[in-house]
Amino acid sequence: MIFLFLLPPYLAVVIYMLVRFFHWLKNCNHRLGWKRVKIPFTVAYISFALSPLLAFFLPKSTFAVIVRRASTYWMGVLLYSAMAVGLLELIRLIAKHTKLRNTKLFSRGGTVTIGSVITVLTALVCIWGGINARNIRVTDYSVSVNKKCEGTDKLNIVLVADLHMGYSIGVKHIEKMVDRINEQEPDLVVIAGDIFDNSYDSLDDPDGIRKQFLRINSKYGVYATMGNHDIEEKILMGFTFSWGESPKLSQQMHDYVENCGIKVLYDESVLVDNKFYIVGRRDRDKPGTDDGSRASIDELTKDLDKSKPVFVIAHEPDELQQTADAGADIDLSGHTHDGQLFPLTLVVRNIWENPCGKLEKDNMTSIVTSGVGVYGPFMRVGTRAEICNITVEFNG
Repeated sequence: MIFLFLLPPYLAVVIYMLVRFFHWLKNCNHRLGWKRVKIPFTVAYISFALSPLLAFFLPKSTFAVIVRRASTYWMGVLLYSAMAVGLLELIRLIAKHTKLRNTKLFSRGGTVTIGSVITVLTALVCIWGGINARNIRVTDYSVSVNKKCEGTDKLNIVLVADLHMGYSIGVKHIEKMVDRINEQEPDLVVIAGDIFDNSYDSLDDPDGIRKQFLRINSKYGVYATMGNHDIEEKILMGFTFSWGESPKLSQQMHDYVENCGIKVLYDESVLVDNKFYIVGRRDRDKPGTDDGSRASIDELTKDLDKSKPVFVIAHEPDELQQTADAGADIDLSGHTHDGQLFPLTLVVRNIWENPCGKLEKDNMTSIVTSGVGVYGPFMRVGTRAEICNITVEFNG
C-alpha cells in the first residue's frame, strides 16, 4: 500500500529528470534536441522507468529475471541522478538571490558544464558502487565471554548475513564468500538470515550454489536463521504485498538450505558438542508462523544451562536489552546492510541501536554485519560487503 502513495512522486521525479536531461542535451548541441534523438531515448528511458512495474507483473521466466535485474540498476542510477540534480537546483535557487545571478552559472555554457559534471560524477559513483559491492572484505572482532567453554579457551566464529541470492547475487559471488570464510579457518559459521531475495526461481545456478556452500570448512558446522526475505513474495520497488496476512516460509527454500549443509533454527536452541548453545530466532517482521508471532527470547533461553556460552542468531538486531537480560553472551545479526547506499546510511544509523559493528550491552556483545549481498541495486556506496571474523575468548 505504501507504494501506491509513492508512485505519483516517483513518476514526477522520472518526468522531471527527463525534461532536465533534454534541456541539457539541447544546450550541448541543438541537433541533440531533434526528434530522431529524443524519441528513441525517451522510449528507452521510459522502459527503464517502468521496468520495476513490468518485473512485478511478468510471470516467472528468464525474461522476467532480466527485467528485474535491469530495474534494480535503474533504481540506483535514478537515486544518484536525482540527488545530483536536486542539489544543483537548490544551489541555483539560492544563487538567484545573490550576485551570482548575473554570472556564467546561468549561461548556456554554465548549463552545459554543470550538466556534464553531474553526468560524469553520477556515472562514476554508480560504477564505483558496482565494483565495491562485488569486493567482499573481512571485518575482525574480538569478544571476551566470562564463562568457560568445555575443552577450549577460544572459538573462531564467522558471521555472514544478507546474501540475497537471486536477481543480483549468483554463484560467483557466493564462491567469493565461501573462499573468504574458509580463509578464516572457522570453528563455527553463522548465517543471520536473508539467504534469498524473495524468490527461489531467480537463482542463477541452484546446484552450483549448493556446491559452493558444501565447500565451507567449519569444525562445528553451519547454522542459520531465516530473514524477512526468505519468503516467496512479490516485490515492487522494495515493497511487498502481503495485504496483512502472515506469509508462510517457503518449504522449497528450507529444503534447499538444508541440502546445502546448513542447519536452520526456527525459535529453537541446540547444544553444540556439549560446549555452547546456539539459539536461532524467527524474524520479527516475517516469522513465517500462522499468526505472525514468534517466541520471546526468555522462552527460548529459560531452560538452558547459563553456565555455558549462549550465542543468539537473530536476523534483525532488535530487542538487544531483552536478549542481554535473557543471559545471551553474543547476539549475531544482519538485516541493516549498514544502509548500503549513502545517504540511506544516515537513516539506518538513526533507526537501530546497533546499525552495524560491535556494541556492548551489559554482559552481552551485539555484532551486526553489513552483509555479503545487496538488496535492490548491485551497488554499495559508503558501505562495504563483508563477512565478520569473530574471535571469542573464554575467561570464566
